[in-house]
Amino acid sequence: MEDVVNLFTMNNKEHWENVFANKQQTEVSWYQPTPLESIEYFESQNVPKSANIIDIGCGDSYFIDYLVNENYENIYALDISENAITRLKKRLGEKANKVNWIVSDIRNFKPELKFDYWHDRAVFHFLKDKPDVLEYVSLVNNALNENGRMMIATFSESGPLKCSGLDICRYNSAELAAVFSKQFKVIDSKAVIHKTPFDTTQNFIFNLFARV
Repeated sequence: MEDVVNLFTMNNKEHWENVFANKQQTEVSWYQPTPLESIEYFESQNVPKSANIIDIGCGDSYFIDYLVNENYENIYALDISENAITRLKKRLGEKANKVNWIVSDIRNFKPELKFDYWHDRAVFHFLKDKPDVLEYVSLVNNALNENGRMMIATFSESGPLKCSGLDICRYNSAELAAVFSKQFKVIDSKAVIHKTPFDTTQNFIFNLFARV
């Protein structure tokens, strides 16, 4: 399917291009051979095969493999790093044609369609400036269908202060819910302990949202 490239100049892009150019899958803390929590939340919503599904900050996540193997028809994978998407395409082989690929910083993303399921595992917590947070809230409000669902995972209050050397914002479930409370309500939340490839752990909070 067609690649969409938004042009921008930000240090973040160079950072993530370097990460995915120089580190193998098991050399990054977020590696998950099976993204169980993401899959469980997704399956709990009985998402139709024809739904528009987007993975924000897909990296080379195996959530995309899951969607492809389950024969979802309208899969969108967004990442700031073209190197990350190239790696994921290579892994999928011919199946990569089943995915709509988007190279963009989330802050520059202006979708031309609406989504039924929005998946964000650990992108939102990189937005530290209030204008960026508000822009993200506006983005999902405009981009999600009336009956759509949004899953956001961030480091919890007891999680790390940085990821890949970059500062992040930590949240508890109530704080994350409050950010989106004008348009969305939390329909499920759970604390998750992620085991990294380095035999360390990271504490996450996963919130599943529906429109108010």
